[in-house]
Amino acid sequence: MSDSLTIVVPVYNEADNLNRVEKELAAYMRQASIPTSVLLVNDGSTDRSLSIIKDICNNSDKFNYLNFDQNYGLSAAIKAGFDHTTSTLVGYIDSDLQTSPQDFDLLLEHIPNYDLVTGVRSKRKDSFVKNMSSTIANSIRRSFTHDGMDDTGCPLKIIRASYAKRIPMFKGLHRFLPAMILLQEGRIKQVPVQHFERVAGTAKFGLWNRLLGPLMDCFAYLWMKKKYINYKVADKG
Repeated sequence: MSDSLTIVVPVYNEADNLNRVEKELAAYMRQASIPTSVLLVNDGSTDRSLSIIKDICNNSDKFNYLNFDQNYGLSAAIKAGFDHTTSTLVGYIDSDLQTSPQDFDLLLEHIPNYDLVTGVRSKRKDSFVKNMSSTIANSIRRSFTHDGMDDTGCPLKIIRASYAKRIPMFKGLHRFLPAMILLQEGRIKQVPVQHFERVAGTAKFGLWNRLLGPLMDCFAYLWMKKKYINYKVADKG
């Protein structure tokens, strides 16, 4: 079966960014190397995001949406996107568009040989505090997971849907996607991608979310790794 891609876009109070999301993702889909669609996941936004999302989806059948009944967080939005895709590949990009949809092509180059390909933000355009806290958090997480990834928080990824759908739900999931693919004995790779300043809206994560929270999640990951079940069906009838 030929590959197809669904790009999951979590949305929480990003009304000021959504017109740009529509424009840039529509431009990417027109030149994408494989059939591509977009799934916008509204994570209980309290601004005009849902109304704009509905307009976007009414304008093009390439865009679809899920709407949560309340705010559940980024990890829940990503997991819901994974669960509701029917394509062979699932991508992920943030609605702030600090990464470029065009760089999905860089990841797709490697996906024939890997089960997850993630971006690494080169020349990050974030504040010193945000960059430093992310660097420390990634170092701590790497020491727990041994996944070899330098920037698991990069919001640009492509995963084989068969692997993505088997990832168990837990808060903090978005920082452990490469590690969760390794638990399934999958293959992972990181590729440098562009990074841009946020042009609208506000960041949803503070120091606690970027540093102390992930440290606690690492202990949850170790427990999960010890208990994780892998199996392969040899035959059935």
